[in-house]
Amino acid sequence: MNKIIFISLLFFFLGNTSVFSQVKTDAVLIATDSVKSNDIDPLTPAKAAFYSAVLPGLGQAYNKKYWKIPLVYGAIGTSLYFYSDNNKKYNQYRNAYKRRLEGYTDDQFSYLDKSRLIAGQKFYQRNRDLSALMAVGFYVLNIIDANVDAALIQFNVNENLSVKPDLYINDVTSRTNIGLTLNYNF
Repeated sequence: MNKIIFISLLFFFLGNTSVFSQVKTDAVLIATDSVKSNDIDPLTPAKAAFYSAVLPGLGQAYNKKYWKIPLVYGAIGTSLYFYSDNNKKYNQYRNAYKRRLEGYTDDQFSYLDKSRLIAGQKFYQRNRDLSALMAVGFYVLNIIDANVDAALIQFNVNENLSVKPDLYINDVTSRTNIGLTLNYNF
């Protein structure tokens, strides 16, 4: 009976006392994201492509891939060199053929007949056109490379998500097995 009276008095005193351990505030709580967000700019590939279209190699510099700039200029420059060289030789064969039609034989190709001069013109004209096509192709490839590289640079490629081939030894047969591991870290 003493226990019941003691417990009743305890609850009576505890129920009537005021406890001010927490103060209610009107502050708004904002949850912060614990995952670090990557700022993805959807216009970055377009900017890189535009810069490469204005000046070849500028898109690669925008993407901070400086080692690609000499490759771009080497490819376009080599194509333009062969275009110029083939155009010069085409004009030499063409001028020699025109002079041959006029009756002169004192040009640098005096050892060739008319059919060989025509064949030389066709050969160098074809090579000149292919060189021009290659220069335009490398120019377009430069723009595409800058665009794709700018788009791919925004992807998260860290070790938290990885698929790796793995070699492991089988405990029963002591032979090497090949496996594939998928790792995902939170």
